[in-house]
Amino acid sequence: MPFVKTVKSRAYFSRYQVKYRRRREGKTDYYARKRLISQAKNKYNAPKYRLVVRFTNKNIIVQIAYARLQGDFILCAAQSRELPKFGIEHGLTNWTAAYATGLLAARRALTKLGLADKYEGTVEPDGEMTLTEALDDEDAPRPFKCYLDAGLKRTSTGSRVFGAMKGASDGGLFIPHSEKRFPGYDVESKTLDAEVLKKYIYGGHVAEYMESLEEEDDERFKKQFSTYLADDIGSEDLEEIYTSAYAAIRENPTFEPSEKDTDWKAESLKYKTNRLSREQRAVRVQEKIKMFQAGANAAEEEEEEDEDEE
Repeated sequence: MPFVKTVKSRAYFSRYQVKYRRRREGKTDYYARKRLISQAKNKYNAPKYRLVVRFTNKNIIVQIAYARLQGDFILCAAQSRELPKFGIEHGLTNWTAAYATGLLAARRALTKLGLADKYEGTVEPDGEMTLTEALDDEDAPRPFKCYLDAGLKRTSTGSRVFGAMKGASDGGLFIPHSEKRFPGYDVESKTLDAEVLKKYIYGGHVAEYMESLEEEDDERFKKQFSTYLADDIGSEDLEEIYTSAYAAIRENPTFEPSEKDTDWKAESLKYKTNRLSREQRAVRVQEKIKMFQAGANAAEEEEEEDEDEE
C-alpha cells in the first residue's frame, strides 16, 4: 500500500486564514471590487464613483457610490418601487423597469450636483449607441463619470444590468461601455440593431409576449397579466405609458419621502418598560425590603397567636 502524505496537517490549519465575511457569504467579489475602487495616486483622493445595480425578487436598486476606508458612501439612489408615482405600476423588475430606474438615478444625481441642465442625455431614446461627451465650452464642467458595478450578476448579452446602465447613460452620466451586451447586438456581424434595443426601452418585448401568449394560451395570459387587465392595460398601451413616465422622471426626479403612519409607534410605546435610574432602583430595593420585613413580622405574630390559643 503506497504511503499517502497528510497535506492538511496540524501545521496547515495553524496557518489557515479564513476569507472575508462577505466572500464566505457569497455576496462580494473582492477581485472585481478591488479594481473598481482602486484610484490613481495622482487623483489626490478624488472619489471613484460606481453605478451599483442590484436586483431582488420584487425590486431593482440603482446607487451611485464611492469607497472610503470607513466603507461605501452613497451619493444618491433610486429603486424601481418608486416608479408607480411616475406611471409605471406593473412589471417593476423587467428590462424596461431597469432602464427607467437607471434614468431616475442619473437625473437625481445630476440634479443634486447642479449638472441637470448642462447634461440632459438622450431625451428621446432611439436605441442608438451613445456616450455622454464633454461640452465644447472650456469653462463648463466635465460630465459626471462612473463605472458599472454589476456585483455577482451574470453579464450576459441582454441582461437587465445593462438596461439600468443604458438608462443612466441616456440620463446624462458618462459610463464607459460598448454596445456588445445590449439586446439586438449580433456577434457575427458585430453590429447593434437599434430597433431591437428601442423596442426593449419602450417595453415592446413585453407587448409582443402579451400578444403571443394571448393567442396561444388565453387562460395562462389572464393569470400572468391579471394586474394589467385589472387596470385595463393592453399591449398597445405600454409604449405610451413608458414614454410619459420617462418625461415625468426628467421633469421631477427628486426623492420625496412618503408619509409614514406613526400609529404603530404610539401603540408599541404603551407596552414599553422604561429603564429605571440608579436612584429609582435604590428606592425599589428599599420598598422590597420593607415588604419582606412586614411579611416576616406578620408571620411571627400569627405564630405567637397560635401558641397562646394552645
